[in-house]
Amino acid sequence: MAMLATLWSLASPIFSVPDENAHAVKAIAQVRGDLTGHAVEGVKHSVVDLPAGYSYSQQIVCYIFHSEIPADCGFELGDTGGNSWFNTWVSAYNPIYYYLVGWPTLFLDGSAGIYAMRIVSGLLCSFFVAWAFQSAMSVRRARWMPFGLTFLAAPMVVYLFGSVNPNGIEIAAAGALWISLLRLLQHLDGRDSGVVSSLPRRYLWMVVTTSAIVLATARATGPLWLVVVVGLCFVAAGWVPVRRMFTTKASYLWLALVAVGGVFSLGWTLGGGSLSGQAGASDAPLVGGSFYQGFTYMFRMLPDHLQQAIGFFGWFDMPLSIYTYWPFVAAVTILVVLAIAGLDRRSVLTMGAVAGAAVLVPALVQAYSVHQTGIIWQGRYGLFLYVGVTLVAAWLLSGPSGRRVAFMGTRLSGVGISLVAAYGLAAFFFVLWRYVVGTDQPFSAMWRQPSWEPPLGAMTLVALYFLTSLVFVLWTVRLAARSARAEDSAEAEASGAATPPATETIHA
Repeated sequence: MAMLATLWSLASPIFSVPDENAHAVKAIAQVRGDLTGHAVEGVKHSVVDLPAGYSYSQQIVCYIFHSEIPADCGFELGDTGGNSWFNTWVSAYNPIYYYLVGWPTLFLDGSAGIYAMRIVSGLLCSFFVAWAFQSAMSVRRARWMPFGLTFLAAPMVVYLFGSVNPNGIEIAAAGALWISLLRLLQHLDGRDSGVVSSLPRRYLWMVVTTSAIVLATARATGPLWLVVVVGLCFVAAGWVPVRRMFTTKASYLWLALVAVGGVFSLGWTLGGGSLSGQAGASDAPLVGGSFYQGFTYMFRMLPDHLQQAIGFFGWFDMPLSIYTYWPFVAAVTILVVLAIAGLDRRSVLTMGAVAGAAVLVPALVQAYSVHQTGIIWQGRYGLFLYVGVTLVAAWLLSGPSGRRVAFMGTRLSGVGISLVAAYGLAAFFFVLWRYVVGTDQPFSAMWRQPSWEPPLGAMTLVALYFLTSLVFVLWTVRLAARSARAEDSAEAEASGAATPPATETIHA
């Protein structure tokens, strides 16, 4: 995961990720003591001062919104003639993420500092994904989990991991929380030994607590997202483990820590002014609109938001061909259709609740604030819910209710994981093509006459991404096969132990 995130961080020009310039300069200023910037008359957003090595010019991102223009604008971060200040619209955001990623800029200047922040952010996100894998595979019944977890390595997700944007750490922390909380609740339930984690309960609590605090503090809406994820996990696990969680004394300290993290985030948001102010009519669609208008607008935009979540790169200036999306859509369809068709009634209702939340929560949240902000929702904001759909589907299929489709687990997991990896490689190549030569040029211009070259070179990055993806596919398929063998062996042993030997039967 760290390799995939790092390769994405190198493949994208600095500030080519949405809002990355605002987030990066906030981190640069914050680690130097400028926590929220200062107001300047005539400037809309708070202004932060930049050190000499980070002087900024809008010419750096002359290529955004124009996919035919490569990323060779001729102005580098820190060049003479740039501004020593930046008016960032995220100056009042929760400071934790920016302290975690901003420190490399104390030692590096210019583009090198931005790439270093991206790599650090990718490492942090990969750590949470590793926790998700560890928690998921800590039980005997986990044959479908590698397939579900593969969507945490989807290109749009890893693209955000390898950027300076709290959206990435939000998705990674949510992924770890979805799985570790479900495993913890199964541990508390204890009625089915096949789904009880081999990890100590205290360790699972540590993962849950850390992931919950990071999710709650990643962005202003973090506390709400935490409530949504936890609530859906409670629905999936059932009443018995939830009751035990809140009636076990050992849980109180961990619950208190989560509460402190949530209260801190709420306090910062309410007291620090990071809630959106009143937008002007030209800032976004439907400013001043009603709840009903916002809600219906969001439903009409659902296909666009799903496309953005699957893969709409850059500042919405790099859509992929519709045919490129097919492998990814096929992989999602395999997993979700199996979860609906192959499970019992309660599990199907659970899937319906999680999928319904992925659609309704964004619409309700945006409709509530549409009069103030207008429609500002983007598909990437819902990724923490969308990956939850695939993770819960794999979790349910791996449980007792998925036994009748268990025989297909290894083979279909291999197909689905390979489809996601193939889509990831195609997206990586096309995004590089857009920035190296622009979309008006043929692919061959990438290696014949490149206009812009990323660190290490475009074709070197493509080769490394192919090799890393291949290793990822082989590893996750092996995990699925190993889990299936372990489960089948355990069931065979249990079946053999339950059947008395023939001689004993005759004697009896």
